[in-house]
Amino acid sequence: MKKFVLIATALLASCVLAAQKPSTSPTFQVATIKPVESTPKSARYIVMQGPHRFVEKDYTLKLLIAAAYNLNPKAVSGGPSWIETDHYDILALTPGKTQPSHDQQMVMLRTLLADRFKLAFHHESKVFSIYSLEIVKGGSKLKPSAAPATDQPALISTVYPQRILMPARNASMADFVSVMQRAILDRPVVDKTGLTGRYDFNLEWAPDESQFGGEVAAAPSDAPIPPFFTAIQQQPGLKLEATRGPIEAIVVDHAERPSAN
Repeated sequence: MKKFVLIATALLASCVLAAQKPSTSPTFQVATIKPVESTPKSARYIVMQGPHRFVEKDYTLKLLIAAAYNLNPKAVSGGPSWIETDHYDILALTPGKTQPSHDQQMVMLRTLLADRFKLAFHHESKVFSIYSLEIVKGGSKLKPSAAPATDQPALISTVYPQRILMPARNASMADFVSVMQRAILDRPVVDKTGLTGRYDFNLEWAPDESQFGGEVAAAPSDAPIPPFFTAIQQQPGLKLEATRGPIEAIVVDHAERPSAN
């Protein structure tokens, strides 16, 4: 069974054709991109290993775009068929004296996608089936984070047999939404809680086949821990309502396989 390390933050911009490389954007000092064969036992994650070592494992270009622009993969369309089938590992070094924030890492990833994959795209507003994140009727159970405001948010999901554990630390609702829509759930998520703080909470649930792109084995129906939609109500006191609404989606206009390093 796979183990996933999933860390999130970031927001979208607006609707312009893009060969995305702003001259003022931070960039990786050096980056190696390696095509890899994906297997059912492959681990897939993006993580900083130390202050300057950015590591990505077993992502397709479509998943890299979704990560870099904080989207559910369903909100990325167009481009050649290989962007959904070819898998890559990336090892890159970040500049500066301190570890970049998640937002800064994603800006560097966007620049790399433009430079090495020759990615160009445009935004379109499309109506999708989405989830609306709301507070349950009795109020949320969230507690303000004890971490310093300067600490980076952390939401790391670890997959165990028949259960998933995600301790969230110093996390905003935007951070939580980002993890859910990019990695856990099968559709975009919109924050309707109105909560603006940062919180510490633990979330544990029994997965089903719709989560993590179907790559995690579903827990049995009689699992001793609740499924995701029940767990989110019982534990942090939130709920997800299925609805439809407009989302700023990405349509890929051009992409090339990266040249050899």
